[in-house]
Amino acid sequence: MIVATAGHVDHGKTSLVRALTGVDTDRLPEEKRRGMTIDLGFAYAGALGFIDVPGHERFIHNMLAGVAGIDFALLVVAADDGVMPQTREHLAILDLLGVARGAVALSKIDRVEPERLSQVTADIGALLASTALAHAPVFQLSSVTGAGIEALRGHLDDAARAVGERKTAGNFRLSVDRCFTIAGAGLVVTGTALSGEVKTGDEVRALLDGASARVRSIHAHSAPSGHGHAGQRLALNLAGVREPIRRGDWIVAGNVPPPVRKFDARLKAVAEPLKHWMPVHVHLGAADVLGRVALLDDTGLVQLALDQPVGALRGDRFIVRDQTARRTLGGGTVIDVFPPARGRAKPARLAWLQAMELDDEAQTLEALLAQSPAGVDLARYSANRNLPAASGWRFSAAHWGTLREKALAAVAQWHARHPDTAGAPEERILNGTGIRLAEEAQRSLLDELVHEGAIAREGGALRLPTHRAQIGAADAALWQKIEPLLSVPRPPSIAELAPALGMDAAKLEAALSRLARHGLAVRVSKNRFFLPPALERLQQLAAQMGGAITAAEFRDRSGLGRNVTIEVLEYFDRIKLTRRVGDAHVLLAHGRDTHPGGAPGLQIR
Repeated sequence: MIVATAGHVDHGKTSLVRALTGVDTDRLPEEKRRGMTIDLGFAYAGALGFIDVPGHERFIHNMLAGVAGIDFALLVVAADDGVMPQTREHLAILDLLGVARGAVALSKIDRVEPERLSQVTADIGALLASTALAHAPVFQLSSVTGAGIEALRGHLDDAARAVGERKTAGNFRLSVDRCFTIAGAGLVVTGTALSGEVKTGDEVRALLDGASARVRSIHAHSAPSGHGHAGQRLALNLAGVREPIRRGDWIVAGNVPPPVRKFDARLKAVAEPLKHWMPVHVHLGAADVLGRVALLDDTGLVQLALDQPVGALRGDRFIVRDQTARRTLGGGTVIDVFPPARGRAKPARLAWLQAMELDDEAQTLEALLAQSPAGVDLARYSANRNLPAASGWRFSAAHWGTLREKALAAVAQWHARHPDTAGAPEERILNGTGIRLAEEAQRSLLDELVHEGAIAREGGALRLPTHRAQIGAADAALWQKIEPLLSVPRPPSIAELAPALGMDAAKLEAALSRLARHGLAVRVSKNRFFLPPALERLQQLAAQMGGAITAAEFRDRSGLGRNVTIEVLEYFDRIKLTRRVGDAHVLLAHGRDTHPGGAPGLQIR
């Protein structure tokens, strides 16, 4: 169990941790000289890991870096001083972060009379009454005499047993609060693991820095271990990283979203209402960045626009303080780290965020599908909610059916407007329907309709099976001359065709373009047309070859020759049959991850 101290400066937090663990957490020379905690200190005793935080108001940013992901708060109040300003602010921060387990250490009881203890105890009860720590027990103790220390230690041990080990579900994320180098070992980062688990030898990455590394060794709660998991203080010795990793970064593995500079959230204000676009300090994990608050509605939905990127995902807690970093303004919970570029406060977007706040994955996805005619991007959905990686798009059955109807209606409308063409260009099929689909989702929709025979695909155009385009007599007569010349393994270029037909090359190109609109020919390059059956055979050849197809390999298998091979492969790239990767063309598996009823790889509970 990770325990963080909290409370006003000089109320005995460090002395209490020393009494409980035997460890002096003030490690910096300046802390020794000034007799006060400035940065985070750490100590361990059995199943307990202690984070000792500074109490001075100038070091609240350091305090905030230490309380992300803690299990238990130990609020320290000196009996002689009683409740002080930082007592109140630290408690407000813990409450905003959702820390519901804790205890109060009423310290320095050796300095006061019993009447004073009763008064301060009553003040503490009143202070806690409206917070999540309302029922936290109060332990009267003295780090000097040792009074009450054993009772508090016993309570902490009992709490640790009750908390147990945190679930290790999700991708590994460690919030970095320290980084240093050990001679002979190399770079070490420390922090609290918020989710997932890590083992010696695992490949990880620094999210903000972008560096990849291998975990050379692990210390969990200051002891060597072969693995670490959520809920532990970890020190990771990383191999392969040369530059220090700064506080506020994350060590991650798996399906973790990239760094973001905007996220949508629910924010609770304290003391005063927040104003639209007001500048703030945002504390998330161990990071402290400047940003602005955009109010989305009057219920607490906001968007945080940050000056620097941070690591975040749904469920992360954060604190906002004023621009001068002197007052805590509020705190909240991240909802979505993939906000849209526009329309952040539109009703549809607000409804999306309300659905994303639901904890149950099945309920959330059902609600999102019901309100998403263009489908749900499973890659973003799974990353945002810290789930195993998924890909493709998911649609509700109702929306998928509507898309099918609109696609068929769009083809019919195209025929009505352009009866002399073979069909509608595939990339324009949903223009004017009011729906914009991701390219892979649209391709899957059309593939399904083609497979069922509801529409036909010829030369990059889509038509209803009953449609037959009528061409003019002159073009029909010309086609009778052109078709035999194109019916060869290597169709001639326009420059080669024109002399054979006794035509001007420019007029021939215009005629071939008209014939292509009828689906009789397909333009593969600026100067070359193919017959649709010939292209179909070449596509089948590419599918048979699979993997990464090089120009040389395709030339040898097709017999096209080098220049025509390059033209054909570039055409395959344009129609998204393949994708250029270096010197090769990789076959794309269209539609395999788009399902109206489900998607592989996404676990719904």
